[in-house]
Amino acid sequence: MKTENFDYLLPGHFIAQVPVEPRDHSRLMVMNRESGAIRHRHFYDIIEYLNPGDLLVVNNTRVIPARLYAKKLPGGGRIEILLLKKTDQLRWECLVGGSGMKEGRAFQVDNGPRGQIESVLEGSKRIVRFVESIENFFDRAGHTPLPPYIHDYVGNPERYQTVYNQNPGSAAAPTAGLHFTSELLSRIQDMGVNLASVELRVGLDTFAPVTEENISDHHIHREWCQVSRETAELVNQTRKNGGRVVAVGTTTVRSLESACRDSDNAEIEPFCEETSLFIAPGYQFCCVDAMVTNFHLPKSTLLMLVSAFSSRENILNAYGIAKQEGYRFFSFGDAMLIL
Repeated sequence: MKTENFDYLLPGHFIAQVPVEPRDHSRLMVMNRESGAIRHRHFYDIIEYLNPGDLLVVNNTRVIPARLYAKKLPGGGRIEILLLKKTDQLRWECLVGGSGMKEGRAFQVDNGPRGQIESVLEGSKRIVRFVESIENFFDRAGHTPLPPYIHDYVGNPERYQTVYNQNPGSAAAPTAGLHFTSELLSRIQDMGVNLASVELRVGLDTFAPVTEENISDHHIHREWCQVSRETAELVNQTRKNGGRVVAVGTTTVRSLESACRDSDNAEIEPFCEETSLFIAPGYQFCCVDAMVTNFHLPKSTLLMLVSAFSSRENILNAYGIAKQEGYRFFSFGDAMLIL
């Protein structure tokens, strides 16, 4: 299948620059994955589409303050560092913005430790070694990294975190979960819907478009994820009892499907490692019955994933209707519930 088949035109004014308040007052497009039929609701109406015995699964990762500002040593020229993945106690894979950042170049993080470029990877990626653990300086030196399509947001950085976040480690938020409030989650659980969590550490590659002509040639980024034994048991028991597994976000979908794709009996098992699972049309889902998601970038692996869950035609038709109806796209935008 061609990558261009997942392209669509999106004028900039559709890209949400600020979140809706309260969180659950964003719009919600409810779509039947088989027929493509659509209803227009608000996110707090999601409770009407959940049943007692269903299982809502969320990604409880927390975005780290991964953007650092620093000066070169010697010279004092300014650079920007974006932490991507921790490789050991002092080393990180990073994006480094600034000229002359070659192997051996030192720098001083503003309100933080010194560091050095240890090796040069492709493009602006570098392996950086800090003289002290950078996590100890997050509260002073770190800044929350927003997606590149959000400009000049000056609101509370906690608005780019889910209300149920627990485990720091992501460079980007699992944005489908941004619509839930604590009160809404309590109401959902009070009606007999169970809640479970996974952890997938979201990388910035999640925003990168597929550039290969054929999607089968694309090598998806690897992300660390964990499905606990407790969550695996809840998923398996829910399906045995006839309930639905409702995944909040594409990261949760990838985590759950990674935990069951090698299972002969279609049950999921505890999983704790990096996943490179690329879900595109033709993929056979193992355990996810419904999905909460946002509106995704053109030519992205996320758009391909939701197209696999329904169909490319249904999804692109829904996106066209969303534009006609004035929905807001991407991380701070509105949501879809695909049933």
